[in-house]
Amino acid sequence: MLKLLHPDLYLESLFDIDPELLKKRGISALIFDLDNTLVARGENKAEPEVLEWLRDLRRHGFKLCIVSNNSRGKGGRLARILDLPGVFAATKPRRWAFRKALALLGTQASETAVVGDQVFTDVLGGNRMGLFTILVSSLGGPDFILTRLIVRRIERLILPWVTGRGRNSFSGIRRENRG
Repeated sequence: MLKLLHPDLYLESLFDIDPELLKKRGISALIFDLDNTLVARGENKAEPEVLEWLRDLRRHGFKLCIVSNNSRGKGGRLARILDLPGVFAATKPRRWAFRKALALLGTQASETAVVGDQVFTDVLGGNRMGLFTILVSSLGGPDFILTRLIVRRIERLILPWVTGRGRNSFSGIRRENRG
């Protein structure tokens, strides 16, 4: 069970994702968390550098999608701004939303990565589906109250174990094998 909490890749920033590295691993599609991954939670717009970065990923040939626990209304508005299809009210880490995203993308789990800022939703959900999981630092927007009071505290405790390094340390590929 604890193995499911280990991301395949930890990065300090979303912008540190290397498209060429992903292509070498056979990844052709990316599923993104929304709040505090692509946009700060509570924001109604995306930063210009995020929009440009998403355009760059498309130029590299990646298919892109959002899976968010956010509501269809707010999440859908942000998805339109980001020009991405999405699955909302996802109840991550449950699998149904990831399955729906794979169908939207037209890809298999083995060729898809999930990118998010939370171990217990994005990483756990992605690992349960056999996706390549990428944990990035939160953009720092205000977390949902239960996330702030419970989830982030537990994440702070397990992050050194999950990363195999010191607190809040992110670097490189952790596992080559899912075995």
